[in-house]
Amino acid sequence: MVLSRHLPECWGHRGASAAFPENTLASFEAAIRDGAEGIESDVHVSLDGVVVMFHDPALDRTTNGTGLIRERDWYGPDGMERLLTVKEPQQAIPTFAETVELLMKPENQNVSFNVDVKVQNDPDRLFQLMHEIIAAQPDWETRLAPRILLGLWHPCFVPHAKARLPYCRRSHIGASTDAARKYFWDHVEVFSMSFASLTTSDGQKFRAECKAAGKKIMVWTVNEPEHMMEVVRWGADVVLTDHTKRWLELRSSLQVDYDNTLAKYSRMFLWTTWKFWYPSIEAKDRTNRLELEAFKGPFENFLQLPVEVAAT
Repeated sequence: MVLSRHLPECWGHRGASAAFPENTLASFEAAIRDGAEGIESDVHVSLDGVVVMFHDPALDRTTNGTGLIRERDWYGPDGMERLLTVKEPQQAIPTFAETVELLMKPENQNVSFNVDVKVQNDPDRLFQLMHEIIAAQPDWETRLAPRILLGLWHPCFVPHAKARLPYCRRSHIGASTDAARKYFWDHVEVFSMSFASLTTSDGQKFRAECKAAGKKIMVWTVNEPEHMMEVVRWGADVVLTDHTKRWLELRSSLQVDYDNTLAKYSRMFLWTTWKFWYPSIEAKDRTNRLELEAFKGPFENFLQLPVEVAAT
């Protein structure tokens, strides 16, 4: 039974990354042109202190460069500013400052910006660098800060976000409803959860808890029409998708004829696709948790988060 006719917003996952190279200005601009209410991207910091929009810790998969971002300079004859994407049309790697500049254009000031904070970062260094860029914008407290959502995977980032970027909303990005409740519930306004994690009976319970507490739910990465329609049934707040045009077209159809459009899409995939079976979801969550803890230590170390981190 459909309990709500609320239609989720469209946020471009790494921009309109199905059509353009991921995490590039061209991809961000395409998502905005399509009509997305927000864009999502990832951040790392170069050796010489430049915040760049990039998903992987290393350059190899998506560019004509090699090596870890944290071990490469941005500027200079061998700087990352000279690299291009492998995917066509070839694009440069954008910086956080360039992305902020895009969002500060008058025509883009209705667009939200979800910053996925990768666990390889030093949180205090990253957030201080981000603050310097944000605070350099005109009227940033009202025109920019309210549109930025920090996405945090590991609880060790929470106190640093509160100290360095207290004006930004915070979300937890994850694939475990249990970890979301235990480590992040009191520290974030938004939960950005994997689609699979919300398909279980506990996922249903978690969605209800968020609604009762006034917490927003974003769902990633939702690319199939059947999955998009399931997110509609859940009453979630945001669809994070590589296919911004696809979701926006479906949303338009729902606005014209909600019941008939929704009825075209079966829920059978929930029972016939192995990745939505509980053992598969549990195994993936365990692997993800181990990877996060390998970089920043056990989540349990942060059950009692520091009240304050010294800020400058």
